[in-house]
Amino acid sequence: MSGLEEPSTDVSAVKAAEDAERRGAAAHVLDGSELVSKRAALDGIAAVLDFPEWAGRNLDALYDCLTDLSWLPEGEHVLIWSGYQALADYDPKAYRKISAVLKEASETSFCGRTFTAVLTRN
Repeated sequence: MSGLEEPSTDVSAVKAAEDAERRGAAAHVLDGSELVSKRAALDGIAAVLDFPEWAGRNLDALYDCLTDLSWLPEGEHVLIWSGYQALADYDPKAYRKISAVLKEASETSFCGRTFTAVLTRN
């Protein structure tokens, strides 16, 4: 599985993580309930995916890191962004831009790693 799954009210972060792990993917859960700015969201994503220190905190760097992930083990890596709605409500423009990068990055994989993003309300 790869891609950006549409936001769901039916799937919790716990269920999404269980689903990812069941298929052998590494789940990286981001609690976004208090991430109400672009910078906070980028920092949160970088933290849960253990981005290298040299990685920038902008949309281009986000894309570059998500399509690389060479510092992580091979296989699928799933970003589960719980509470994405906080950013969507406070800064819709930033949310749209970040979710577009997540979608675009999920369609590209390098280094034996694939990236998937799942957005959940809780």
